Amino acid sequence: MPRPDPKVILSRATDYLKDHPEEIVRVLRGAFGLRFGVPLDALRYLARELTGGTKLPRDIELDSAPPGLRIAMTVEAVGSTLRVSQILYIEEVSVSTDEVRVALRVAELSLKVLDGFQTPVAALVQSGALDLSKPGNLVAFIPKRPALIVDAKDDRIVLDLMKVPKLAENPKFKKALAVATPVLGVRGIRSKDDHLDVYLKASLSGLPVAISAART
Repeated sequence: MPRPDPKVILSRATDYLKDHPEEIVRVLRGAFGLRFGVPLDALRYLARELTGGTKLPRDIELDSAPPGLRIAMTVEAVGSTLRVSQILYIEEVSVSTDEVRVALRVAELSLKVLDGFQTPVAALVQSGALDLSKPGNLVAFIPKRPALIVDAKDDRIVLDLMKVPKLAENPKFKKALAVATPVLGVRGIRSKDDHLDVYLKASLSGLPVAISAART
């Protein structure tokens, strides 16, 4: 997977702020309410850069569906090429030094076969036999599903990013958690006005622990 050039990203970000000076005001206002927002245009740019426009998943579309995020993409599933569309709602975020747990609710899931119409997966999709109203149950039956998926039931899927070895074994990431989590938490993540807003909560009582972790 290609890695975006940090210099190019910085240049694009600078150009974006020049064209959208209102973003600076939005950041300042958000800071007072412990909120920071990421423009969906930035996420769309990263999606294009990471996929290169040709690899799967590709043709990723991101749109605000307050308080959720509508995501559509083209993926490959056992010989079939599918167009997947869904709305993701981030219902809960729990961050500590041991886990980075995110509970998602999936709504309005739709699947469309684009290529490979003769495969068993394509037959299931086209037959309407899949219960798309409960995608968590479908995920639960995926053989050898990724370790970061710790629970899946009905329309709810729970991820733990600390189950990803590259993150769990990264000393810089672990130290960042040790410093930040005693004083900062996440109240919620919601979309609004073509942004993905992260709402934080602060606790000064954890400051000594954070300082100790920073010094270690």
